[in-house]
Amino acid sequence: MNFALILFIALVITGAIWLIDHLFLAKARGEEAKLPLLVDYSKSFFPVILIVFVLRSFLVEPFKIPSGSMLPTLLIGDFILVNKFEYGIRLPVINKKIIELGTPKNGDVMVFRYPNDPALDYIKRVVGVPGDVVEYIDKQLVINGKPIQRVREGQYEYTAQGLNFIQGDTWREQLGEHSHIAMTQRDMPPVIVHQVEGNFPSRGNCDYNESGFKCTVPAGYFFMLGDNRDASNDSRYWGFVPEQNIVGRAFFIWWNFDDFLNSVKSFSSPARIGHSIE
Repeated sequence: MNFALILFIALVITGAIWLIDHLFLAKARGEEAKLPLLVDYSKSFFPVILIVFVLRSFLVEPFKIPSGSMLPTLLIGDFILVNKFEYGIRLPVINKKIIELGTPKNGDVMVFRYPNDPALDYIKRVVGVPGDVVEYIDKQLVINGKPIQRVREGQYEYTAQGLNFIQGDTWREQLGEHSHIAMTQRDMPPVIVHQVEGNFPSRGNCDYNESGFKCTVPAGYFFMLGDNRDASNDSRYWGFVPEQNIVGRAFFIWWNFDDFLNSVKSFSSPARIGHSIE
């Protein structure tokens, strides 16, 4: 569902009804006459829709995390806010950039439109900007020939789909200006080679083997990985993210129902609500 398009259509319809009534119908109706129901609703909802449309299109947009690909940074059910202007001002609906303000940096958590189906929004971490050489060999991330610094944090346990119990090793990585936690699973390979698509744009920029992969990011594209490295459908499988697919940078967790209920039960402060995204 393209919510931005639906919001835009509602804005145009309610605005048109209000404008037509203001310019033509109101005078003929008289000041004491009761407003037609459609006009009354349009006049009430138009300012609200306009405010939501402007905020959502140019400032911040809410999203809900649907999968565990960004564990342990983001949990399933986290409601987050995305900065819509940090990477430039874009026209709503068509997502065309009209004002350049900044570009994604390594380590940013970014929401983007899935290249294979732009109707779907994905969220991953930027690990490669245009010109970068990204390697992931034996679970070690290397960018432009330099291994990313990481320190063992411990273990993280969760239940995946099908009630599968997963236990992973967690690492604190320093990627650009961002210090964040990534997770790996000892019994999983760094890439499942037979699941890699064979025809994504600039596929020839990547080399794969059982130890991992090496990709050179082309101009105008970005390379994305999930923090849950061995349980993420990301750029290693379907390729690079074009600049025009960018939605914005995720920066804030504003709600999580489970976190709220747990805080109520334990009479403590929520552990996640109100926290920035590393």
